[in-house]
Amino acid sequence: MGKRVILIVLDSAGIGALPDAHLYGDEGSDTLGNLARQVGGLHLPHLGQFGLGNIHDIAGVLPEAKPKAAFGRMAEKSPGKDTTTGHWEMSGIILSQAFPTYPKGFPPSVITQFEQAIGRKVLGNIAASGTEIIKELGDRHLETGYPIVYTSADSVFQIAAHEKIIPLEKLYEMCTIARKILVGEHAVGRVIARPFDGPSGAFYRTAGRHDYSLLPTGETMLDLIKAAGQEVIGVGKIKDVFAGQGLTKTIKATNNREGMAATLDAMEQADQGLVFTNLVDFDMLFGHRNDAEGYAHALEEFDQFVPRFLSKLREKDLLIITADHGTDPTTGSTDHSREYVPLLIYGKNVPGGINLGTRETFADLGATIVDYLESGKLQHGISMVPEWDQQD
Repeated sequence: MGKRVILIVLDSAGIGALPDAHLYGDEGSDTLGNLARQVGGLHLPHLGQFGLGNIHDIAGVLPEAKPKAAFGRMAEKSPGKDTTTGHWEMSGIILSQAFPTYPKGFPPSVITQFEQAIGRKVLGNIAASGTEIIKELGDRHLETGYPIVYTSADSVFQIAAHEKIIPLEKLYEMCTIARKILVGEHAVGRVIARPFDGPSGAFYRTAGRHDYSLLPTGETMLDLIKAAGQEVIGVGKIKDVFAGQGLTKTIKATNNREGMAATLDAMEQADQGLVFTNLVDFDMLFGHRNDAEGYAHALEEFDQFVPRFLSKLREKDLLIITADHGTDPTTGSTDHSREYVPLLIYGKNVPGGINLGTRETFADLGATIVDYLESGKLQHGISMVPEWDQQD
């Protein structure tokens, strides 16, 4: 039985504004802290026992005198605050330049080339909420058959289409075309297919979302672990974020419950290596919709699931819980927020209560994982393994 790392990313569960948050319009953002205050406190007994309340002031989650896990927080060194940047950095890639964003829509050169390639006009080309833009332009889309193109504060080119007007296969083809166009100065982090269905006035998103990411710009922890002959299982949108690179297997999951169940399945399958999970609902359903109550409920549901992960941990396994950015549901913005992220590392060989402090980069996590799995060394990041080895 080899060593395994179970890495779970609570998508958007930030833990306080970074010092440069003002450059992003995110002063005062504090996803976990602010939502906990707004809902009158969170009930997270298992995460609390790990030391979540020792990292940051979170109403309802008191500091533990003897935390069961090592705890700390991580700062993002790369510019930006999007999913791809966060995941790439925790895997060892630090970007020198943020992915391009388009708050005023994409330039005519991009849109004209895309329209010519797909043989039809597009609607939208604005920064907008995905649910709001289909309300606004859905009927026009039904009339014309033109796909709806939109973006957000993130580096994304999103294409929304009604499944009965533009079938999924055709929508995916359009996304593939867009991905080929969006290179160089317009190399957005992700092109995203956003299918929807339903009658006029009652449109709803369907489960056919698909992300078309850039290939990672350097060697990641996934590549090293795979090259060492170990398993790298991606759960949820991990495959999309890394464009499939460095994975030995993918398990699809479209929501938190599926993601948690799939993580348990992956733990049954993996003999050694990495299980890398993203739980998307925190961000997609609650952060972006400013639903603090829903976010709190999802956190409490995850917390109640933690013992099931622990029941499947082996002697040499690590369970690591973190996030990739913030999406504070209590602010006026519905976009991601530039925040620290929490870090909890639990394992039978990790002495509880070690304060890992504030890490200068998410890349410290990747450096730690490849060090622990004895699978090489990344270009960036400082391993935390010596910090708990010294405590043994």
